[in-house]
Amino acid sequence: MSALRVGVLAYPGCFASEVFGVPDLLTMAARISGPDRAGYEVTVVSPRRRVVASGGVALAVSPPRAADVLVVPGFELHTGLDVDAALASLAPEIAVIRAHAAAGGAVVSICVGAFLLAEAGLLGRRRATTAWLFADELARRCPDADVRPELLVATDTGVTTTAAFSAMYDFALELIRRHSGAGVARTTARMALVDDARTSQTPYVDPRLLPQPGNEFSRRVMRWLDQNLAARYDLAALSGTFSVSTRTLLRRFAQETGQSPLEYLQSSRVRRARHLLETTDRTVAAISATVGYRDPGTFAALFAKHTGRRPRDYRATFRRDATAKGPRGTRGPLPGGEDQPVTGRSPGTGVGAGASPGGVAGEDGVPGSDGPGSPG
Repeated sequence: MSALRVGVLAYPGCFASEVFGVPDLLTMAARISGPDRAGYEVTVVSPRRRVVASGGVALAVSPPRAADVLVVPGFELHTGLDVDAALASLAPEIAVIRAHAAAGGAVVSICVGAFLLAEAGLLGRRRATTAWLFADELARRCPDADVRPELLVATDTGVTTTAAFSAMYDFALELIRRHSGAGVARTTARMALVDDARTSQTPYVDPRLLPQPGNEFSRRVMRWLDQNLAARYDLAALSGTFSVSTRTLLRRFAQETGQSPLEYLQSSRVRRARHLLETTDRTVAAISATVGYRDPGTFAALFAKHTGRRPRDYRATFRRDATAKGPRGTRGPLPGGEDQPVTGRSPGTGVGAGASPGGVAGEDGVPGSDGPGSPG
């Protein structure tokens, strides 16, 4: 087996850390595998003679050349940025991406580098992901892509996209696993202190960072639900609180937020439970009761639907003074292997647990609990 040729496409304003993160991990893997094993030939390339990355870091670059894999880093997508203008200014880089894909090479984007792939026309009719914070924007810009905000890494017919920043290491470890073997990948992860057991970006989602609805009605309903997390969900009583019919409440809330009050309440309860699991020693049963669930099993099932982990596994991974890791899972394929489905669960910000427009089952809409049903 010959060395795997990896090109990293640098461009003005790209994150320098995402230019060097993958090459550095590949360098470590090559040292671990030894001189008798095929390694990695990595080059930072650009169609420009001079590139200044984020933070004013000047990068040494080479002209684009043939490669097996082309890695496209992300950039700072901040509030107020004219994304259309930014992408238009990167026309030379987008041409490089398009030409590399047309020649049969694998293309990988890190974080919002997916926006460049979308501009190059590579995400249409493909499964893709990006940083959860910008997944909706990517889906809006590329409506024919199957954007999966819960995935860490998604590969579809030669095109790979990853979640934010540190997901470049999830991609790199899978690339190492395929090219150098599982043992080398495991050792590289241990030496670099990189978590090689993550399966989803859902546990990292914080809905408070997402764009907020601009309508006062839904904000008032959300505020009331947040202040009454432990109260049993009663749609009729909630409607009475705001002097509207249940039908009007559901319609107006859905128009302004894209979800039902129950779905918002579930995500808010899970968010509070995540905080308590991360920062306190309270038992899962006590936390369950605090956020409105008498049955810890019902709570655990809902929590797993929203985060991809059972409460105890979540605490083991995210407890701020914890050293234990969560359960191992599978990860999607990357260049060099056969495309297969990528595992992951939907984020809690838009998925109800057992609820449907016509009614909810059991306590807080979760089947198998002892609470009453209510419409919506």
